[in-house]
Amino acid sequence: IYTISLILKQIYKMNTLKIGDKVPNFSVTDQDGNIITMQDYQDKKVIVFFYPAASTPGCTAEACNLRDYYKDLQDKGYEIIGVSADTEKKQSNFRNKYEFPFPLLADTNRAVIEAFGVWGLKKFMGREYDGIHRKTFLVHSGVVAHVIDKVKTKTHALQILESDVVS
Repeated sequence: IYTISLILKQIYKMNTLKIGDKVPNFSVTDQDGNIITMQDYQDKKVIVFFYPAASTPGCTAEACNLRDYYKDLQDKGYEIIGVSADTEKKQSNFRNKYEFPFPLLADTNRAVIEAFGVWGLKKFMGREYDGIHRKTFLVHSGVVAHVIDKVKTKTHALQILESDVVS
């Protein structure tokens, strides 16, 4: 049983992108069915934030905080993309309800989620399950410049603004 447990941990170990890694190209739809690719952001600075599920308390707090600081982040040259495995309809409802000025990717087949390496084993209240780990990547011209592993949902924009690479 111990050996099986070790094997399973290796299988489910996330291969998260790190600083200096090139972001693989992806093609996925946003909340309105528009196709978004990494190529669209090739020469730009972009904040790619991953969240477990639209309209849940932590995800709402995080996305609303980014919305509230959107102008400040744009002034630093950033565009923002939110990503979860929710459907286009759920993402659209989430975006419309909270008036987010940035796209939310409906990554139902987990292409982007797995490309960034944020899908993996999670633990909550003694239960283990597979899911999206809340992480944010600051990408400059297609390369990871900074990774925020411990996202503070209510003050996430300040975490980004205070990072060394936002300038």
